[in-house]
Amino acid sequence: MGISPDIHRYIIAGLFLVTGILHFIKPQMFVKIMPDYIPYHLAMVYISGAAEILGGLGILFEKTQFWAGWGLVVLLIAVFPANINMTIQSIQKSGYTSLFSLVTLVRLPLQFVLIYWVYWACLR
Repeated sequence: MGISPDIHRYIIAGLFLVTGILHFIKPQMFVKIMPDYIPYHLAMVYISGAAEILGGLGILFEKTQFWAGWGLVVLLIAVFPANINMTIQSIQKSGYTSLFSLVTLVRLPLQFVLIYWVYWACLR
């Protein structure tokens, strides 16, 4: 029968809440993966962190779940260039054989899985 979408929403909310809070606790970790063409790196880190927190909270409530779910999907698409940049930086620094490079490379297609997971749990 599978796990209910409610449980999935709680897990997704937890992931986004933790990641969003990390944007405020360790902002430099996120600033350094931002592509150069994106302006105001620190402000963008704080804005995306706030969006993650609001989206994570929003999917927990029926009245806000739909819009919060779409907000998270849009956010996941918007931050994808930073994930690509992180992978490129890691490969340039350590090559393809470093564990971190491999993890960041595998993470790229998993972003689409995460987008679908949010869609499945919150928007269908």
